[in-house]
Amino acid sequence: MSIEIGVFEAKARLSELLDRAESGEDVVITRRGIAVARMVAMPHPDSVVEQALAELLTIRSRATTGPESLKELVEEGRRL
Repeated sequence: MSIEIGVFEAKARLSELLDRAESGEDVVITRRGIAVARMVAMPHPDSVVEQALAELLTIRSRATTGPESLKELVEEGRRL
């Protein structure tokens, strides 16, 4: 659901509009009847971190492992 509100009224009701945005409602702010901004809820920081961690683990699982020691790295370099 979306609500349109003029900038003057939005300034007076900012707290209420933030609550509505947090609950999932889009709030469109207009100036002289023309939409100029939209307030939407931000993702929770914990969910962003969890998503990034999941993506990193996926990348890590696809990565191939290389030599485990310096000696193995040197020997591998000589073979190339």
